[in-house]
Amino acid sequence: MSVFEPGYLALHRSGELEKRASALEARLEACDICPRECGANRIKGSVGHCHSGLLPIVSSFCAHHGEEPVLSGTRGSGTIFFGNCNMRCVYCQNFQISQDPETQRDNKVSTAILAERMLYLQNELHCHNINFVTPSHFVPQIVKALLEAVPQGLKIPLVYNTSSYDSVKTLRELDGIIDIYLADIRYASNEIGLKYSRTRDYAHHARAAIIEMQRQVGDLVIDEAEIAQKGLIVRHLIFPNRIAGSEESLSWLVKEVSPKVTVSVMAQYYPAHRARKYKELNRKITPEEYREVVELVEKLGIENGWVQDLESAENYRPDFTDEAPFAGRQGELSEGRRKRKRRRERDA
Repeated sequence: MSVFEPGYLALHRSGELEKRASALEARLEACDICPRECGANRIKGSVGHCHSGLLPIVSSFCAHHGEEPVLSGTRGSGTIFFGNCNMRCVYCQNFQISQDPETQRDNKVSTAILAERMLYLQNELHCHNINFVTPSHFVPQIVKALLEAVPQGLKIPLVYNTSSYDSVKTLRELDGIIDIYLADIRYASNEIGLKYSRTRDYAHHARAAIIEMQRQVGDLVIDEAEIAQKGLIVRHLIFPNRIAGSEESLSWLVKEVSPKVTVSVMAQYYPAHRARKYKELNRKITPEEYREVVELVEKLGIENGWVQDLESAENYRPDFTDEAPFAGRQGELSEGRRKRKRRRERDA
């Protein structure tokens, strides 16, 4: 069996990775990295909607055992949580680092330090992959850090863990760099996205982004140890009162993305941050709402992926004031998803 090599290594050898890094960094002068295209000159320190300038903001990094099993495996997913966000979700579980830019000022790092943290996760914690969480507004900085990390021995797959509020133009620069896309499909409605996340045209942008991700990496590929090497995983969070539009979104995935699409159905919603101000969001999901989506997955023939247990809302509550945000919960997190993967695509 051939040994899997992440695509960014070949791009580095050819010089293409350096070209991509330069092209992306130049776009920060009038930033159009995410769909907002706010035009802020981040090179000179101006900030736009994401409240982020030139330096990447790393709020936390750890071996995370609560991601999908093919990512966490036995040694954990090497998770790097970026600060700030290009969305403003009223229910955000990571609101401590995503919604208050003042608390993130001391978390700015150089791309050299970002590279060091990738290498630490690989070499010291022996993680299966490097998992960039909320990376959409820091794509140029991530690619520049890779230029520094690869000559020092970085060689494990890269995971792009995103809300899917991404620019297709930016994603195209990641073609061959990112091995695994872990993408949300939050809402089926642009209006709902605007109301709860202050994002115009979320459904439009997210669908276009997911199509591009699928074009780049295809259906999920795992190795003999059932660890992801390449491919797309789509997360779908069940909201109270059918706010997510689950039937429309999941049907779209099967029809327009792939009949073999890998879907991770998440039941962990709880009213975090400002969600209690919204009556329709001020509770966890009910057994009926949960059962409705699980039955929909069966009806649509989605065989690849996982379904979280209904009780998951009690387990997925990070505390980013702690160096280990999920401290004490890792065992519960790893057991919180029921496997649905029947068909497997394996490396030849």
